[in-house]
Amino acid sequence: MKTNRRSFLKSAAVATAPFILPSRIWAAETKPNDKIVMGFIGMGKQSHHLLGTFLQFPECRVVAVCDVDTTRRTNAQNKVNEFYTRKPEMGSAGCQAYNDFREIIARKDIDAVCIATPDHWHTIPMIAALESGKDVYCEKPLTHNIHEAIAVMDAVKKNKRVLQTGSMQRSMREFRIACELVRNGAIGKIDHVDCSFGPPGVPCDLPEESLEPGLDWDLWIGPGPMRPYNSILSPRGIHDHFPDWRSYKEYGGGMVCDWGAHHLDIAQWGLGMDESGPVEVHPPDDPKATNGAVLHYANGVRVTHVSGFGAEFFGSEGEVKVNRGQFEFYRDGKKVAGFVKREDGSLGATLQLVENEYLKNAKVKLYKSDNHLKDFLDCVQSRTRPITNEEVGGRTAICCHLMNQAYYNHTTITWKPKRMKFARNGGKPEWLTRDYRAPWKV
Repeated sequence: MKTNRRSFLKSAAVATAPFILPSRIWAAETKPNDKIVMGFIGMGKQSHHLLGTFLQFPECRVVAVCDVDTTRRTNAQNKVNEFYTRKPEMGSAGCQAYNDFREIIARKDIDAVCIATPDHWHTIPMIAALESGKDVYCEKPLTHNIHEAIAVMDAVKKNKRVLQTGSMQRSMREFRIACELVRNGAIGKIDHVDCSFGPPGVPCDLPEESLEPGLDWDLWIGPGPMRPYNSILSPRGIHDHFPDWRSYKEYGGGMVCDWGAHHLDIAQWGLGMDESGPVEVHPPDDPKATNGAVLHYANGVRVTHVSGFGAEFFGSEGEVKVNRGQFEFYRDGKKVAGFVKREDGSLGATLQLVENEYLKNAKVKLYKSDNHLKDFLDCVQSRTRPITNEEVGGRTAICCHLMNQAYYNHTTITWKPKRMKFARNGGKPEWLTRDYRAPWKV
């Protein structure tokens, strides 16, 4: 059902009952020969890459961009129109630029949206898009809190949409091969996993700065708590860095929800927990510590937040270590294969050796994607679930949020992953959500 701008605020409040989708394939109308018409919400640093890449695919056409910063949205609009002017065979110039994302949601000609806003602004436009019949590519972490993760999963099921989370490490060969080794028992029974990333979020205490014209600060804040403008949260105009709103728990979740959303996702994949999650989360002993929290799974495996090397799996017969562009495989204390630096040869040759020797007849073959954005477009056309679908992205986000809550409250949390709720006395209801600034609500 399509949603217009007037009805959006009413429809943004959604049910949050957990679910499991029964199949990768849905019975839905498909238009395999048509272009996928796309709109973009949030035109900062990350979206610069996403927009440039999506433009290159002949199966999609970009018709709208949205940002609360005038300079950023105009720059994105010009980028799209200049691209299609140079390459008219790919589409026609005429991209529209909007300040308010609801303008994109209300357009019936748009099939899919790409959301690359700060974390506190992921869920509301995402659910609005799903409710209006649009498919969604959304950056990680999928949501700002646990309540939102469940709401998004429910909205995808309800509306039979395709959703891809921007956890693109699953579309990198080194991570897939690392997880296939683990899943096929190449390092024996898994004992624990170490995941490396920075600290949890902190309360925002930034001082007020002068607000220049051209930024809709009220809309940037949106459902978050109102505070005076500071350029650390939203640098004006075009910039070539990732703004530090992500460090503040009102708008992000620190590095636990940033790089943690990448590496905990790989831990979930390697452990075969995409439809589950931890049952307990333990904080570090020191309440001031910024790493050391541990996710405990029902099978006894522990996933620990450390400072080290990407994602490291430790088994009874060996180890697998993986990071972007880096990979090491040990058996019985001896290094079987590895690429960490240039002197080691090539990553491709290392991975091919491991595939040939240890995975040629593997019983477990994981979803293979060589291009994260193309996988999304392919699944939009085929109406199948992509590699980091709503359950993958939602449950990884839940891992991040549970870990942050263990840090914030310095207490052990007990969790029922199948039902996606706290165990009895396992956590407080307010840890699942946040206070939404009116009129916004999930």
